[in-house]
Amino acid sequence: MERKRTKDSDPGPVPLLVPVDRFGFLKQEHGNSPQRFTKTKSSSNYDKEERRVTKWRKMIGTGGSDWKHYVRRKPHVVKRRIRKGIPDCLRGLVWQLISGSRDLLLMNPGVYVQLVIYETSASELDIIRDISRTFPSHVFFQKRHGPGQRSLYNVLKAYSVYDRDVGYVQGMGFIAGLLLLYMSEEDAFWLLVALLKGAVHSPIEGLYQAGLPLVQQYLLQFDMLVRELMPKLGEHFTQEMINPSMYASQWFITVFSYSFPFHSALRIWDVFLAEGVKIVFKVGLALLKHCHDDLLKLPFEELMHALRNFPEDAMDPDTLLPLAYSIKVSKRLEEMKQDCDKAVSKPAQTAKPV
Repeated sequence: MERKRTKDSDPGPVPLLVPVDRFGFLKQEHGNSPQRFTKTKSSSNYDKEERRVTKWRKMIGTGGSDWKHYVRRKPHVVKRRIRKGIPDCLRGLVWQLISGSRDLLLMNPGVYVQLVIYETSASELDIIRDISRTFPSHVFFQKRHGPGQRSLYNVLKAYSVYDRDVGYVQGMGFIAGLLLLYMSEEDAFWLLVALLKGAVHSPIEGLYQAGLPLVQQYLLQFDMLVRELMPKLGEHFTQEMINPSMYASQWFITVFSYSFPFHSALRIWDVFLAEGVKIVFKVGLALLKHCHDDLLKLPFEELMHALRNFPEDAMDPDTLLPLAYSIKVSKRLEEMKQDCDKAVSKPAQTAKPV
């Protein structure tokens, strides 16, 4: 409740009511903003959503107490439900459960507070400079030095101290920002740790290390997959001198949380946390496959614009994700990784002493 004013002379400024969507983004009629595809729900959809939430609550138990048991008993049910989308009201908790970050939090009491309050980071100025660029159209992050920006600073600063080899890279802001919309600072920090250090899936800290080695690996693998699965498009890219680093880097660095419809990004993140980075490959390939015929007709400049501005129907999760799930990449990615590891180790094995 607001406190009553002691003086009647000055009622103070009346705050403007700014229309926002159900995720907290300022409503915009046009533009490539993350809040697109926030669909209006009918009463029948609300009823369906309530039934879905009830199923999920039974599955995870109070505070997640039944989660591990359910996953062991019915892994295929869990996978199917995650792919259909985690209910938004439970998303933060489920993300922590499927990522392994809840266990990290419980095993490291007090560590986050120590990192935020008592440690200093060489990246502090870089973090401060970049904070206002993270989800600038979301009400939580809009106010300069407001609670959202302070929380984002604390999480990024804490991680830059926790892992000084990685420190801070700009793309990390969108990942931390996305997490903060669904959980507390400390929970977001440990989920960031779980992702980068590989609590459940392969570590992805190489996306942010000096030289971005994992980004380079993923882009090379993605290029090979495009050429194998869509040879005509791969050839067209070669003719127009297009490579994945020119359009797909942010897909991997921010896991589609940067300038992608927010509702779609959330659905991708549900699967990403449960199944790993292969969903980024699948979604990227699905985007190209959906627009395949149109992309083949475009010269360089128009092609670059199209690859950075996909049509809305292509990014609708109900269209995009079923197509992505139909694309099988796991075995091929593992083969590529093994080939890459052999190529790296071979020079060291064959090198002759000087």
